[in-house]
Amino acid sequence: MVALVIVLSLFWPRLTTMGLWFLSSWFQGVFQTWYWPALGIVFLPHTTLWYSAVVNWYDGQWGFLQVFLLVLSVLVDLGVVSVFGHRQYRR
Repeated sequence: MVALVIVLSLFWPRLTTMGLWFLSSWFQGVFQTWYWPALGIVFLPHTTLWYSAVVNWYDGQWGFLQVFLLVLSVLVDLGVVSVFGHRQYRR
C-alpha cells in the first residue's frame, strides 16, 4: 500500500495529498494548523508530501538524505527539475 501511494504521488501529488488528508490520519501532528497543508497542496505538493514523510517515517530527524530529497522536491515543484525527463521545446 505504501508503494502505491509513493507511485501515485509522483504522478498526481495534489490528488495523493488530498486523499491522504481526507482519508487517513497522515497529516495529524505534522502541521499545527490546516492552512499549511492546504497551501502545500496548491503550491508545493511534492515538498509537502516529503516533509510529512520525514515527520512520519523518520520521526522528524533531518539527515543528509532527508534534506537532499527535500531540496530535490522543492526543485521539482518549482519546475527546475523534471521527474520524468521532459525536454524543453526549442524554437
